[in-house]
Amino acid sequence: MLSFSEIQKILPHRYPFLLVDRVTEVSENKVIGYKNVSGNEPFFQGHFPGYPVMPGVLIAEACAQLGAVMLLQQPDFAGKIAFLTGLDGWRFRRQVVPGDTLMMEVTAVQLRASFGKSKAEARVNGELVASGEILFAIGPANPAS
Repeated sequence: MLSFSEIQKILPHRYPFLLVDRVTEVSENKVIGYKNVSGNEPFFQGHFPGYPVMPGVLIAEACAQLGAVMLLQQPDFAGKIAFLTGLDGWRFRRQVVPGDTLMMEVTAVQLRASFGKSKAEARVNGELVASGEILFAIGPANPAS
C-alpha cells in the first residue's frame, strides 16, 4: 500500500496533474490504485460548465500514472521517468463525475528494454467505465529526484 506522499516520491507529477491518490496493491506486473474525483478539480471549470464530466483522456492519464508507479517502484527503474507513448483501443463506457471514486487496475503485458505495454481498466462502484492499452517508454533519471 502506498500513501499519497509515497506516490509523490515515485512520480514527478504534481498538482493539478497528479491523478493518483492511493495505491492499495503493487507488484512487478500489477497495480491497483484510486483517484477520488472531487468537484474542485480544475478541469471541471471548462468540462463542462453546469455538467461536470471527467475528461476521458484524464482517466487514461490516471491509469498511465498508476502504471508508472508499478514500474518506477522496481529497483531497475527507480528514479527514472515513464513517458506515455500511446493509447490503444480505449473505450469509455460511463461518465465519471464529482463524488465518484475511480478504481484503476493496470497489468503489465510486455516490457522490452525501456519500452512496454500494459492493460488498464477503470471502474466506479465495480462498474467498468474505461479500458484500453497503454504504451510507454522509460526515460533517463528524473533530474528532480
